[in-house]
Amino acid sequence: MSQSGFANISTRAAESPYWNEITETMPREQLNVLHERRLHRLVNYAYDNSPFYRRKFDEIGLEPGDIKTVDDFKSKVPITDKVDFLEQQAAEPPYGPTLARPHGAIVHHAETSGTTGTPLSIPYAMYDTVRYGESWCSAFWATGIRPTDSFYFAFGWGNFAGFWSAYWGVRRFGGRMISGGGLNTEGHINAIQRLKPTVLISTPTFALRLAAVARDMGIDLSQSSIRYTIHAGEPGPTALPQMKRQILDAWGAENAGELLGIAEIDAFGPSNSIGDGVHVDEMCVFSWVMNPESGAEVSEGDVGEHVVTSYVNSAQPLLNYRTHDLVRPRMSCPSGRTWLKFDGSVLGRTDYMVTLRGTNVYPTAIENVLGSARGVSSNYELHMTRDQDNDEMEVKFEPQPDVPAADWPALAETVAGEIQQQLKVRIAVQPVEPGSLPRYDLKTKRIFDHRPKEFRRALDR
Repeated sequence: MSQSGFANISTRAAESPYWNEITETMPREQLNVLHERRLHRLVNYAYDNSPFYRRKFDEIGLEPGDIKTVDDFKSKVPITDKVDFLEQQAAEPPYGPTLARPHGAIVHHAETSGTTGTPLSIPYAMYDTVRYGESWCSAFWATGIRPTDSFYFAFGWGNFAGFWSAYWGVRRFGGRMISGGGLNTEGHINAIQRLKPTVLISTPTFALRLAAVARDMGIDLSQSSIRYTIHAGEPGPTALPQMKRQILDAWGAENAGELLGIAEIDAFGPSNSIGDGVHVDEMCVFSWVMNPESGAEVSEGDVGEHVVTSYVNSAQPLLNYRTHDLVRPRMSCPSGRTWLKFDGSVLGRTDYMVTLRGTNVYPTAIENVLGSARGVSSNYELHMTRDQDNDEMEVKFEPQPDVPAADWPALAETVAGEIQQQLKVRIAVQPVEPGSLPRYDLKTKRIFDHRPKEFRRALDR
C-alpha cells in the first residue's frame, strides 16, 4: 500500500467517533451471546479459584453448570456488596479468601478512597492493569483527544486506584504523560504554563479550583495550552452540565469528558461523543439495573441500582456487585454506541437519596440547580438530617466573591425558590462566607449524612 493510502486510513480513523467501532457498535444480539459465553467462564473461574465464591455458591447449593443464560446469572448468582469483601479482608489481611490468583501474580496494590470507612484493598494482576487501561481509551477518544495529545495528571500518586488506571490508559492510548506528582495547586498551575500539555486529567472540582487559584495568581487558564479536560472520581461534566460549562469557560477547552468507574471493578463508563450520558463498556463488564428494594430488574428508562460484574479484575473477581449508584438505563443512543447507556451518568446513591415530604430527592438534582444559579460559586455542601419521622436537607453555599454580603439572603431565597420550582420541594438554603468551606485536592466532599444509620439506605458504610 502507498504512503498516501496509509494517510487516508489514518485520517478516517482520526475522524471516527469511536475508539473501537466494532465493539462499540456491536448489535445487541451479538453482545448478549458474548456475555453469555464470558459469564459462564467467569463463574467457573471464580468457583475454582476464589474460596470466597466457592463458599458463597456451596451455601446455596449452586453449581457453576447451573448458570446457562444471562437471566440465570442475574437471578441465581448471589448479590455481593463491598461490605462482604471488607469483612473477609479484615479477618485475613490484606485480601483474605477473595483472592483468586497467587500473591506472586499481583503486580499492583491499590485501595479505595475510604470515604465510607475502611478502604478496600484491591489486587491487580498484569492482565488486569492492561485491560483497565484499555477502558480509558474510549473516553479519551469520544472527548476528542488523540494519541498526539499530552496529558497532565493534576494529583498526587498514592494508593488510590482511580488515577493509576488513567496512567495505564494513557500508556495504552499512546499519549505523552506528564505527572504533577506531589506539587501543590500553585505548582500544578506553573507546570501547566511551562510544559504546555493539551489534556488535563483531574477530579472535576479540582479543575475548577486550579482555575480559581490561577486567577488569584493573575493567570488566565483559558489562555493556556489545555484543549481538553477529562475527569473521574466524582460526578462531573456529564452528570452536572453546569459544571461542564464552568470547566470549559475556565480553561477555554474544546470539550470536557468523564469516565465513571469503581476502583475495584473497572473504569467502565466512558462519556459519549454527544455528552448526554455514559456508556457501560460491555467489553470489560456486564451490567444490569435492579430495584434496590425488591431486587427485580427495572424496565428501560426507570431509575434503579446498578449491579455490575467485572471481566477485568482476575485477581479479585466481583460478580453481581452492588454499586449503590442510582442510574437510568437506555438501550439506544443517538451517538451510535450500542453499549448500555446511563442517562446523565449517576443520578444519586441509594444511601444519599432523601424523601422530603413524599418526594424523592437526589443530590445530583440539587447540584444542577446550584450550578446554574447566578451568583453561586462552585463551593457548597448538602447536609442531610432526620427530624422526627422525616428526612431533611440543608444547602450551604458560598456566594461569588463579587456578591455583596447584603445581597446574600435574597440570593439564598432565589436558590430555594428555584429548587422548589424544579424539584417540587422546599429545602433550607444558607449562604456562608466565601472561602469558609473546605477545599479538596482529590475528591470533594459535598454530601454529609447526619441521619441515624438505620435511616440510611446503603449497606456500604
